[in-house]
Amino acid sequence: MITAKMVQELREKTGAGMMDCKKALDAANGDMTLAIENLRKTGAAKAEKKSGRSTNQGKVWTKIAGNEAAIVEVLCETDFAANTDKFAKLVTLLADGALKVAKQGDIAAEVNQQEEATLHEYIGTISENIQLRRAQKWQSAGNTVFAGYHHMGGRVSVLIEVEGESDPAFLNDICMHIAAFNPTYASSADVPAEVIAKEKEIALAADPKLQGKPAQMLDKILMGKIGRFFSDVCLMNQPWVKDDKTCLAKIKPNLKVKRFLRWAVGEEI
Repeated sequence: MITAKMVQELREKTGAGMMDCKKALDAANGDMTLAIENLRKTGAAKAEKKSGRSTNQGKVWTKIAGNEAAIVEVLCETDFAANTDKFAKLVTLLADGALKVAKQGDIAAEVNQQEEATLHEYIGTISENIQLRRAQKWQSAGNTVFAGYHHMGGRVSVLIEVEGESDPAFLNDICMHIAAFNPTYASSADVPAEVIAKEKEIALAADPKLQGKPAQMLDKILMGKIGRFFSDVCLMNQPWVKDDKTCLAKIKPNLKVKRFLRWAVGEEI
C-alpha cells in the first residue's frame, strides 16, 4: 500500500510533484529506489535540480476563446530556449490550460497544479528551469470584446476587454499603443481620488509661486496640471500611438475600455 508518508519521502528526495511521486510508487510497487529511477528517466526528478536556477527569459502569451480570455507568463533560463519551438508549444499549452480553469482572476496556482505533469515533461525535454509565474483568466459578462497582442515574440503582451468597438484592426492598434506607452489607468475616471490629491500636493510643493494664489485661480492651475497627468497615465488621454496630436477619447468617444493587462517578461510585480 502506498502511503502519504512514502509519497512525501519521494518528493523530498526528487523534488517531483505529488502526483508524479504517487504514480511512480504505484508503478514500482512501493520500491523507493525503483521509483526514483523511473522519475529520473521521465525527467520529473530533474525539476528540483533546476528549480534554483535563475529564470529571467521567457514569453507572455494570450489566448481568447469566445467569451473567455487568458494570459500567462512562462519563464525559462535563456533567451535561446525561449525562442525554441518547444518552448513556444509549452507556452501555448499552458495558455490553453488557463482557459480550462473554472475560476476567474489570478489562476497561477490552479494552472501550476493542473499542468504540473506538462511542466515537468518540458523541463526534462528543454533541460532548463521553467516556471509559470503568472496567469489570469477573464470571462465576459456582457456585450464586450477581447483582444490580445504579442510584441517581440511575446516579450511584452497585452490583453484588453472593450465595449463599443469590435474592429480587429483597431483593437490591435489599441493593444499596440498599450504595449508602447504602458498606461496605468484606462481613463481619468479610473484614477483614485487619493492619487489625484497626491498629484495636487506634489504640484503645490514643486512650485512655490502657487502659494498664496486665490483659491479659484489655484484650482484652475491645478486642474491643468492634473490634465497633463492624465495624458501621461491614462490610456484614453495619452497621445495616440498613430497620431500624437489626438487621443483615444477623441478618436473613439464611445469606446469603453473595461480592463487591460500589459505584462513584460520578468518585470517586477
